[in-house]
Amino acid sequence: MAIEKTFSIIKPNSTLDNNIGNVIAMFEKNGLRIAAAKFTHLSKEKAEGFYIEHKERPFFGELVDFMTSGPVMLMSLEGENAVMKNREIMGATNPAEAADGTVRKLYAKSIGENSVHGSDSAASAERELAYFFEKSDLVDRF
Repeated sequence: MAIEKTFSIIKPNSTLDNNIGNVIAMFEKNGLRIAAAKFTHLSKEKAEGFYIEHKERPFFGELVDFMTSGPVMLMSLEGENAVMKNREIMGATNPAEAADGTVRKLYAKSIGENSVHGSDSAASAERELAYFFEKSDLVDRF
């Protein structure tokens, strides 16, 4: 099994509902470790840059508004097959379709306020981690 890093955001609805610890506990219980973490409030510019691939989509403005509406927890998660493991823990993007016991089933309010973000590939994880963290911020725990 490959040890890898992935990127995760605990979104404003989950931070404001005091679910940071619950989400982190789910990651840790399922074999992921935190290699870096940063609690911050995204600026409009930072959120727009992160979601630039969605700029032409009709939900872009709403997504940026949501992601800047409150604090977020940015994390590097590390573990065996971390990208896929994180995606399993998060559950389907639409909480109505998410499996029981997943983060989104438990804590999402809607498809727009779906509690967490996770990289969808190793390449995305590398790009997203570099967007928010300096290389020296990332700790190898394994």
